[in-house]
Amino acid sequence: MDLVEVAPTARPPVCKIMDYGKWRYQQQKKEDKSRASSKGGRLKMLNIDTIRIGDHDLQIKMNHARDFLKEGNKVQFTLRFKGREMAHLDLGRDLMNKVKTELWSVSKVERDAKMEGRRMTLVLQPDHKAPGAKMPQPQAGSAPRGAMTAGSGLNIPPRVGPGVGAGAGATGPAGGPPRPATQPGPVAPRPAPTSAPVAPRPSPAPVQR
Repeated sequence: MDLVEVAPTARPPVCKIMDYGKWRYQQQKKEDKSRASSKGGRLKMLNIDTIRIGDHDLQIKMNHARDFLKEGNKVQFTLRFKGREMAHLDLGRDLMNKVKTELWSVSKVERDAKMEGRRMTLVLQPDHKAPGAKMPQPQAGSAPRGAMTAGSGLNIPPRVGPGVGAGAGATGPAGGPPRPATQPGPVAPRPAPTSAPVAPRPSPAPVQR
């Protein structure tokens, strides 16, 4: 046991008999616990140097990101494009989509993949899903938003030609009364072309020498 001065500024000073080593150990545990609880809420950055990163290297980075997200931190992925890789931005988006799919169970998208100069950034924030939750899938057979078929949305009445719609349902212009079906009349034969007589050319006059 040790005699420890706990209030040196008091008059008279206050001392306490305790195990000083045990007290220091308990104080260290409290400091470590408070430090661990304040670690969350930071932004962790992971860099991907090329779109040709190997599957194993990418998996290591996603494992680090999963640990950061479980601690309560945000994670920013930064993909850098070098040289001719700028012509293959679609490969970068596919890579970011793979990251989002793998980390869906512990995160949600705070800022989707966006180009900034020659870099593409993606920010994920912690979001722990319930056990057994399934990632929502797009509905099969649904047309993409804003897609239109040819002529859709245009209020154009159907065309009615000779012999088409001559029965019931044929309407006139602007929704008026039905138009009678027109019957083709006889076609007059064209007159045969006649050739006009050609006048003979005059003979040339004799030349005087």
